Amino acid sequence: MSSGSKPTSVKKTKGTVLPDHLPHAAVHALNDGRHSRPFEALGPQKYKNRRWISTFQPDAVEVIARVGSKDTVLERLNGDVFAAPVPGKAYVLVVRYANGAEVVLKDPYGFGPVLGELDEYLMGEGTHKQLWRALGAHVMKHEGVQGTHFAVWAPNADRVSVVGEFNMWDGRRHVMRQVGGSGVWEIFLPELGEGTLYKFEVLGADGSLVKKADPVGFGSQHPPEQASVVRDISGYGWKDAGWMAERQKRGSVTAPVSIYEVHLGSWRRRWDDGGRPLSYKELARDLVPYVKDMGFTHIELLPISEFPFDGSWGYQPVGMYAPTIRFGPPHEFRDFVEAAHEAGLGVLLDWVPGHFPTDAHGLAQFDGTHLYEHADPKEGFHQDWNTLIYNYGRTEVRNYLVSNALYWMEEYHLDGLRVDAVASMLYRDYSRNDGEWIPNKDGGRENYEAIAFLQEMNIAVYGQHPDVMTVAEESTSFPGVSQPVDGGGLGFGFKWNMGWMNDTLAYIERDPIHRQYHHDDLTRPLMWQYSENFILPISHDEVVHGKGSMIEKMPGEGAEKFANLRAYYAYMWTHPGKKLLFMGCEFAQPEEWKHDGDLNWDAAVEPAHAGVRNLVRDLNNLYGSTPSLHTKDCDPSGFAWLNGDPAQSTLGYVRYGEDGDAPVVIMCNFTPVLREGFRVGVPLAGHWEEVLNTDSEIYNGGNRGNLGGVGSTDTPHDGQHQSVEIVLPPLSVVVLRHVGN
Repeated sequence: MSSGSKPTSVKKTKGTVLPDHLPHAAVHALNDGRHSRPFEALGPQKYKNRRWISTFQPDAVEVIARVGSKDTVLERLNGDVFAAPVPGKAYVLVVRYANGAEVVLKDPYGFGPVLGELDEYLMGEGTHKQLWRALGAHVMKHEGVQGTHFAVWAPNADRVSVVGEFNMWDGRRHVMRQVGGSGVWEIFLPELGEGTLYKFEVLGADGSLVKKADPVGFGSQHPPEQASVVRDISGYGWKDAGWMAERQKRGSVTAPVSIYEVHLGSWRRRWDDGGRPLSYKELARDLVPYVKDMGFTHIELLPISEFPFDGSWGYQPVGMYAPTIRFGPPHEFRDFVEAAHEAGLGVLLDWVPGHFPTDAHGLAQFDGTHLYEHADPKEGFHQDWNTLIYNYGRTEVRNYLVSNALYWMEEYHLDGLRVDAVASMLYRDYSRNDGEWIPNKDGGRENYEAIAFLQEMNIAVYGQHPDVMTVAEESTSFPGVSQPVDGGGLGFGFKWNMGWMNDTLAYIERDPIHRQYHHDDLTRPLMWQYSENFILPISHDEVVHGKGSMIEKMPGEGAEKFANLRAYYAYMWTHPGKKLLFMGCEFAQPEEWKHDGDLNWDAAVEPAHAGVRNLVRDLNNLYGSTPSLHTKDCDPSGFAWLNGDPAQSTLGYVRYGEDGDAPVVIMCNFTPVLREGFRVGVPLAGHWEEVLNTDSEIYNGGNRGNLGGVGSTDTPHDGQHQSVEIVLPPLSVVVLRHVGN
């Protein structure tokens, strides 16, 4: 829209007879904002071998169609509809107002469709794997004119419009066209571009008139504001080709995967600037090198798809295609990902396809019907979270979600997805009493549609990006979560080992005097360890809602609490399975995590806390540099028990790698008793180097150990032909690696 110049010649039409495409009913519908097919009434239309131009211009006192240097005044037909026969081809509209203002604009109804037959076919079929390239708001040049193309799926709407400051949020002005029978509406608005605020005004099938955020919008206003923002996500010059070429071996079942889970809003805050969270660029500068220095291999982000309420931590997303503006625009999020890749770190996203909030500007009853969600609350409402459940049986909804998974890989080069709350998706009776759920077609509790969706998602992701990982947070014993789809599995790469987490935390939280009666809490998880490709998670869920921080969970006082935690971490890092640790746990943050603050970095430098951080760094480095500790995390041939005495609360095991890899022996002491001359069986004769001891002085321990290592003798023990005698400090773990004869 721009200021216009005075016409050089004007032809005014009077007493025009209405053409067939503008009957009185159509004119009234345009004025009332009820016309569902405006492209059949507005813009250039042919009638009796003449080209008519009609336009809807509220508040205008005069509208002129300008073709070159020739102007034609359009006649006001009724209300704010203007029309007249106008010869020629390209034209602009000159709109004059009572206050003397004049604007010149290109007519949106003078442009043809942007979406083609293939888009229409794939969207109708529900197989458009790059749905975001058809729907949403795209800055582009169309028919030689720069502007923005808008498209949205709302099959049951009577009318859909784009509204924003550019049209005073008036849904009568820019009503969209329907794209065949796909249920999609589109319009190209010339001269709009990056940063434009917009929503879709939807006249629903139920008569409701609502303004909705774009389901495929690439940007949003900062909450509590709710409009979508036009973001041009094209043209980013990725420089991470080296990482992308090698990342498959960084996230495989044989790789040393160690994940640092982060809530970006509370990792660190700028208290010299009102306590604001760090931006994506600041996180690239500060978080990435910190994670690299700590020896982790991946950063996992709590959900960053745009969400309205800070207290949901991102788990109630509204903008599935928009990185939250809280930390910066989309390109700056890409800067963060690229910085991680440059440092050799992968980036995983916590992804939430299991439910969505009921916020009025979101997906709920999007077109006046239960479009994305089930109509029956027994299927479509989560009682635990007061959220809605996607209708996975609808092909377009599955397409929306599968395409979203691919979107994060393709547009932001993410290295994988951790899928939230999978168990809630798999079971129709999840967290419901009898009579509160609807059985499947066979009378059972399994959600066949959700199962099919998860399989389809994994097939699509691994089919197009075999070098990434998908991870399921699944808290039940549902079979085959990380098994291939063609073998009946869900197709995930990994699954969180919630059973291991629950059992081992229950054990370590007990007073050591009682641990001898619960020894099976440590040994039981090995019964199912190799049924899936497991990640051992100590996540945000374990340090919130009154559960206390990790150090608060530990029994004892003072130094004993830290010794307990150090021993637990060493047990975790030497146990089969990939690793995940929530931020702050690496330095034993004293307090429970709070999303609206930041980590207690002052505590992190205190000796006891710094000792835990030093240990986690060394555990990561040992895990990554020792093949026997990671190559067979998911292979039962990589593990064997050595020593387990419930009465002493000691536990020993050996980890093996491939042929030629030095085996590693781990001995745990979960009592506050020093055990000198403690005999442990070893699988090979020769010298065994102490490569880690949680009682070391550098970890703020008592520095009791086996400096210089130990040699084996021909004394059979623990089912082995060789054994060694070691000092096993109280509440500690000792790790020995074979270094030869």
